[in-house]
Amino acid sequence: MTVSGVDGWLFLDMELRHLTSPKFWASCPADPQAPGDPLPAILDFKRQLDLVGIDLLVVPVPAKAAIYPDKLDASLPVPAPLSQQIGETDRAFYKVLEDNGIRVLDLAGPFLTARAKGSDPLYCRQDSHWAPEGIRIAAKEIASRINGLDRVAAQPKVAMKSEPGPVTVNGDLAATLPGAKPEPEQVIARFVSAADAPGHQPIPPARGSPVILLGDSHNLIFHAGGDMQAAGAGLPDQLALELGFPVDVVAVRGSGATPVRRNLARRKDNLADCRIVVWCFSVREFTEGQGWAKVPVVKTQKGSGL
Repeated sequence: MTVSGVDGWLFLDMELRHLTSPKFWASCPADPQAPGDPLPAILDFKRQLDLVGIDLLVVPVPAKAAIYPDKLDASLPVPAPLSQQIGETDRAFYKVLEDNGIRVLDLAGPFLTARAKGSDPLYCRQDSHWAPEGIRIAAKEIASRINGLDRVAAQPKVAMKSEPGPVTVNGDLAATLPGAKPEPEQVIARFVSAADAPGHQPIPPARGSPVILLGDSHNLIFHAGGDMQAAGAGLPDQLALELGFPVDVVAVRGSGATPVRRNLARRKDNLADCRIVVWCFSVREFTEGQGWAKVPVVKTQKGSGL
């Protein structure tokens, strides 16, 4: 599952396969559906949310090699901001989603801009997830797109504080290497806690928040503790800091496509307090995940799914 690159950088083979995938969706309903086509399931989820007045923002996490191709192979050019060629198929799919009324936050532009300015690494070198700096930028970009929603703007604020702290990353990719393992990676994370809390005491996710953060383990890394490296410094925490209030979290250590929507449906609360779903998952889910089934998440009346 691991491909070794330059200067100790490691890459997930599924992400590399995704980056070389051809078009993976049908252009219109009359076309034959491609195997695993994500478009029908995403459109169906958007339709369900529309019927109950809930917004949707899709946030695919770019592949590490799309931002750091030179760390995969030194002969590959570093892409310039907004003119990168790696990931063109994904950007074409985002255009299809937007043409169908789905808002998409493409993080490739902000990430490449940050890299060009000499930011800290946006991805962990030895892990399949993004690093604290990439998470911070993603949270800022997400907040800038949803802060204007009435219910989000009106949500009571919670006083919070943030402070940097070191994290030793025992990467999931490094763990798969044969023989001796590399030394663990050291990163600096921004820990978020209530203003009056001692130390790095995380703010728990809030059931009933107007914002649901939905997706895969990119929503758990540096947030859930244990093998997710740290607690209190992940995307839910950074987004809470940017918005000024805690968010709800429905995330899985696996596929952020179908399984996580099934988990959302199992809560059986009909998304009663939600006003926007931020659906954040690895871009590789489009072609390398566990499939894109339609899942009845919202019900308009007792016993009837949409």
